[in-house]
Amino acid sequence: MRRAVSSGTYDPVHNGHLDIISRAADVFDELVVLVAVNKNKKTLFTVEERVDMIREVTAHLPNVRVDSWQGLLVDYCRANEIKVIAKGLRAVSDFDYELQMAQMNNQLTGVETLFMPTNPVHSFMSSSLIKEVATYQGDVAHLLPPLVHERLTGRLAERA
Repeated sequence: MRRAVSSGTYDPVHNGHLDIISRAADVFDELVVLVAVNKNKKTLFTVEERVDMIREVTAHLPNVRVDSWQGLLVDYCRANEIKVIAKGLRAVSDFDYELQMAQMNNQLTGVETLFMPTNPVHSFMSSSLIKEVATYQGDVAHLLPPLVHERLTGRLAERA
């Protein structure tokens, strides 16, 4: 079975993420979408909320499984016998950082990284930018699945 993991903070998951997830799910027999727990990042949604949102918006993809992990991604890969990391790249600046990570991950455990260029329609998207625009009532509905947009606007309204 060909298995891969696609990891990120996903705070929140947006259409650019879903593009990479659905394309990677077409390539692999199983794709694990891994919500990374990073104590250095201030997130709007809890890990459990992010996992739930991803499960709901990927329910139509039968070979996608959602999980969370705190620690090195390669340790998750080793513990779950996953040999490939699928990563989306938006721009050359992403490549510089992700190449170093891919080389380190391979050096540590032999895990390979597959880089997938993001559809140009989504190339400017980041969760941080979407949250910032939404904070100031900018229209981000077209950048998110409807369920995620609803939860994002609700959470921001709670904090106002």
